Amino acid sequence: MKLNERSVAHYALSNSPADHTGFLRTWGGPGTPPTHSGTGRRCWFVLKGNLLFSFESREARAPLGLVVLEGCTVELAEAPVPEEFAFAVRFDAPGVRPYLLAADGPAAQEAWVKALSRASFGYMRLVVRELESQLRDARQSLALHRHSSMKVVTSRCKPQAPDHLPWGLENGHCLSRDWSPMGLVEEGGSRPAGWGLAECELQGAASLLGRGQSPVSPETSCFSTLHDWYGQEILELRRRWLQRTKESQPECEKQDRP
Repeated sequence: MKLNERSVAHYALSNSPADHTGFLRTWGGPGTPPTHSGTGRRCWFVLKGNLLFSFESREARAPLGLVVLEGCTVELAEAPVPEEFAFAVRFDAPGVRPYLLAADGPAAQEAWVKALSRASFGYMRLVVRELESQLRDARQSLALHRHSSMKVVTSRCKPQAPDHLPWGLENGHCLSRDWSPMGLVEEGGSRPAGWGLAECELQGAASLLGRGQSPVSPETSCFSTLHDWYGQEILELRRRWLQRTKESQPECEKQDRP
């Protein structure tokens, strides 16, 4: 891999946010000179994306080395010095020696292993694929939920015939719970006002209602039956009006005669 050293150095020292930073002890690796003692060399490391930079110190203005974290694995390892929290960056390419590093404590060791394991482009590609799969499943689940909700709303909006009519106004008359055609006749034998109209309605309704229908109201499935049923009162009123008109005509003719 060919890299422009000036561009890489500018990116390493730029103000772009780093994914992880900290001091690590190293025993040699790509771009890092080996040490003669077994304690290793303590350097400042900066992780940006899939690039791991090493510096002589935190204030250094030029990186010592660069590790491209692609095609590698990060795993725990044993350090040359006991009680060192070491881990190694191993590459699959032949002839490339592992990059041995050690942190100052177990928490720092765990944080570095996690950060380096998730820094490669291959890992990010797997994460993107998993997120796309979750988004696709969420959209399908949302579509099924909306479809089922629409079915419930549609079924609720369908008109249904009531099992019984509420006790209230029925064809212009207020009916009580204990209403019956025979109840319109009082104990003394007198008929209340409007009995003639109600009697005509019941007699006309008997001819309109089919077998098995309620005597209070017809079935709601046939519009013509409903129309004729509720038109009985109007027909009776019109008949009475015509009758009064005919009866008043002879009196008018008598008054007009000289």
